[in-house]
Amino acid sequence: MKRAASVILIVLLYCSCSDKPQKAEKRAINPFFATANEHLTNGSRDSAFLYFNQAKDLYLEQKDSLAAGICLINMAIISTDSGDFFGGQELSLEAIPYFDEANPLDHVYLVSNYNNLGIASSSLKRYDKAIEFYTKSLQFTADSAYTRILKNNIANSYRRSGDLKKAIATFKPILAKETDTISRARILSNYAYTRWLFNPAFNPEPALREALNNRIAAGDRWGEITSYSHLTDYFLTKQPDSALLYSKKMYELSQSLNGFDDQLEALQKLISLSPPMASRVYFNRYRVLDDSIQNARNSAKNQFALVRYETERHKSENLSLQQKNTTRNSLIILLGTLIISGSIIASVWHRRREKRLALEAANAVRESQLKTSKKVHDVVANGLYRLISELENDEQVDRNRILDDMENLYEKSRDISYDDMSIRTESSEYHSSLSGMLMSFAAPETRVVIVGNSRDLWQGLNEDKRNNLYYVLQELMVNMTKHSNAGSVAIRFERVKDQINVTYNDNGRGIREDQVFKNGLSNTGNRIKSISGSIIFGKSTTGGLNVQIQVPVT
Repeated sequence: MKRAASVILIVLLYCSCSDKPQKAEKRAINPFFATANEHLTNGSRDSAFLYFNQAKDLYLEQKDSLAAGICLINMAIISTDSGDFFGGQELSLEAIPYFDEANPLDHVYLVSNYNNLGIASSSLKRYDKAIEFYTKSLQFTADSAYTRILKNNIANSYRRSGDLKKAIATFKPILAKETDTISRARILSNYAYTRWLFNPAFNPEPALREALNNRIAAGDRWGEITSYSHLTDYFLTKQPDSALLYSKKMYELSQSLNGFDDQLEALQKLISLSPPMASRVYFNRYRVLDDSIQNARNSAKNQFALVRYETERHKSENLSLQQKNTTRNSLIILLGTLIISGSIIASVWHRRREKRLALEAANAVRESQLKTSKKVHDVVANGLYRLISELENDEQVDRNRILDDMENLYEKSRDISYDDMSIRTESSEYHSSLSGMLMSFAAPETRVVIVGNSRDLWQGLNEDKRNNLYYVLQELMVNMTKHSNAGSVAIRFERVKDQINVTYNDNGRGIREDQVFKNGLSNTGNRIKSISGSIIFGKSTTGGLNVQIQVPVT
């Protein structure tokens, strides 16, 4: 849906040029703008971004600020469509001063700009800001059809933020007024899906099928993907076979349209719905596609940033060449002095800050350990819970190994008072110990998949980091078993140069945005900080828990 909305905005932006014949005549002398439009029409967004940036600079030299603002909006939309949401926000905010809110002729540009800010904010899960920007965009349009598009976006933001009542109240009046086949199908599907989320007793199937049939008849293939997603979610627990069928259709159609984000969402659904053998195949496809998308988006972000950087650098060089030699030399000397001084100050400040942060993180871990040691949380409680889970789910459990593990827990409980919570596992055996711990949480109703946990992965990682990462992952698995009701858990390990990346995904209940972490999950953050790593909690595409952990090897 974000892709379709962005295309509509670009078309509106180009068509609106005819509203100002005098301005359009002045822009005709700018060859970069025409070239940018050609590249955009041909789907070459990188080149279009470059030429819009050059067109903007030429318009500024010609004192045509309105045209420069139009270029910035196009660059913002290209960035947002390419997955550079922060870049899209920055460019849209930069464009605002170029337009006059009191001038009706500027309103079409302001509508596009604020809508792009809403799309970028929604993609960053800042739904409150998305609603604010969409509402701001409504102030500048009297077109009823486009008003309903914006209100549909607002209702979706309410739904994604969890305010289902407001979402339903926003969908209902625009659905009653919509007559266009494709637009009505879009609103109808969203409305029925939201009503079902709000009241599971409500039957959305007739409305969802009506929307799907209308989309197929109208040739709205992107809309079909959304319908298949809604139908999959609805049938997930009622009729798993139907859910699997719709998720396959969603995947096949998104493949044919090169909808990469939709493919990822479809693969997430297929992983949880398919038999074990097929699930592993889909998981491997998901992993390869996810890496490819991230690399492509990072490349686009870097390229867009490089274009703007090079432009600013050339401006600076040209300005310097216009100065007299004596003034130029003085400025160079002064600039060099400032850079050197600033670098020294920044270096000293950075080192002190790193020491301070390391000390704060170490103190936080120590304080947390003192609290949790009273409850014997990390070692005894979670360890016993893992053994209980293994005894419940494995009928042929090795009795001697269980006794050994219990004796190990006893020794560790004695060591807690001495602040010794190490795993006592050599690096060459760590991968085996870690896999054993993770797989012990597998149950008939919970499938656990581990990818990338090889012996070579952990080479060079010291014992302290191995121990802390072990307890963090154990805490995530205990939390999953106790609270999430997940049917599928996937843990992926990856080493990129001198950094180990761990990605945890489940299809359980997930976490709310206002979730307050208790001792267990709160302690995971402190542990990761103490080893100079990072941890991010979020939602997976299936609505479950997504955790991304990064730990430097050195």
